Amino acid sequence: MRKTGRFCAAALCAAMVMAAAGCGSESGETAAAGSAAGADNAVSQETSAGEENGGEAGGTEAGEDGALEDVTVILDYVANTNHTGMYVALDKGYYEEQGLNVNIVEPTEGATATLVAVGKGDFGISYQEDVTIALASEDPLPIKAIATLIQHNTSGFVSYADKNITSPADFEGKTYAGWGGPGESAVLNAVMTQAGADFSKLNIITSDGAGFAALENQVDIMWFFEAWDNIQCELANFPINYMPLRELDERLDYYTPVIIASDETLEQNPEMVRRFLAATEEGYLYAIENPEESAEILHKYAPDYSMDLLSRSQAYLADKYMEDSDTWGTMKDSVWDNYTDFMVEYGVIDKDIPAADCYTNEFLPSADAQ
Repeated sequence: MRKTGRFCAAALCAAMVMAAAGCGSESGETAAAGSAAGADNAVSQETSAGEENGGEAGGTEAGEDGALEDVTVILDYVANTNHTGMYVALDKGYYEEQGLNVNIVEPTEGATATLVAVGKGDFGISYQEDVTIALASEDPLPIKAIATLIQHNTSGFVSYADKNITSPADFEGKTYAGWGGPGESAVLNAVMTQAGADFSKLNIITSDGAGFAALENQVDIMWFFEAWDNIQCELANFPINYMPLRELDERLDYYTPVIIASDETLEQNPEMVRRFLAATEEGYLYAIENPEESAEILHKYAPDYSMDLLSRSQAYLADKYMEDSDTWGTMKDSVWDNYTDFMVEYGVIDKDIPAADCYTNEFLPSADAQ
């Protein structure tokens, strides 16, 4: 997600490839695109487990000398409620209890997937679309998704309520402001075609970052995220019509955001990966049960946001992190295959990528329990 004041336009990228996507997200991140050049300087704003806002010291999994293992997590953009469970794990010492000194950083240039692939971070926050495009490219990135932060896609198209745009059937002759990602046009094409509308009659422009107010008299349609943009509109008493993607086409109910790691990390340090996910799961389970306190924890690391926004957003996501799932973070072949089929059909990628090549549940605590 983007910073306060620019968020609505930036939020466009939370779930999709920003040319690829997450609450958590929002521009220009295409997983397979972007160079690793300059990656040494591509992350900033570290927050470490031992810093002022850090939590209790545990260190039960630390080495014999008591040293914690350094781990870097690169976000998709700035800290937001998609990431709350990680900040809870940081603040309450869950990572330290697993012997990890976790630094959560924000990317300043380049795609997170690329940075993780070249070893600039141990883990990253990305999106199903990014991962699939990265693996379908001519030069595939050596990455894999290892957990989903939210079980269902919580994004959709919005319009100003008074314009009476309530369906993709109403998009003809209207102006859509977006980020220009490869999957973005495909989604618009699909939902308009399925609604009997002519996609060629939609005017697509690049958003200038004006925010949701632009919907009233500058543009007609934007891509919003329920946990953030919609709540910002509620707080501003700005009325919108919202069209959830997951209700427009079931194939668009993809995972966004997800945690990714490089193949090298998964192969060479699997136990560290398991410990990281165990602590992360603990953080998200705490956020589910204690949304208000968790919002307050996040506010310590993201003080630019109002507590009202964080509280409402956290209350919403508390029911979404594990919606329709008995375990945190687990993913399904059907979700990956459905969206891959969609991307092939609409020309976003030119070949099928097996779900097993894109993700794994094997490092999650639920896998150990089986």
